[in-house]
Amino acid sequence: MEPTPATLARRFGALLIDWISCLLIAGAFASPTDEPWLAPGVFVVVYGLFLGFFGQTVGMWLFRIRCVSITTGRPVGVPRALLRAVIMLPLVTALILDQKQRGLHDRAVGSIVQAV
Repeated sequence: MEPTPATLARRFGALLIDWISCLLIAGAFASPTDEPWLAPGVFVVVYGLFLGFFGQTVGMWLFRIRCVSITTGRPVGVPRALLRAVIMLPLVTALILDQKQRGLHDRAVGSIVQAV
């Protein structure tokens, strides 16, 4: 059965929640103006671990979506999740979608964000 892709609104809602949480975590350790790469670094680590092991971040859980392998339907694993997060950092990669609502970062690692 073909997975139902998550809507763009749900994806960006989840991303907003995740980004704010990463800013708060990074802000607990240093000022974002003093260490501007700390929040993106936290984002990559959080996405790598949560998507790699569970297929969802906190924001994705709240918006009832998950990121899984397009072939197996299971979490993509930490290495692929880390790569996906790094590719997603410029954010423009998330805006270039194919017919299955997959961004460049999803196509690069063979994942799909689907509704739960």
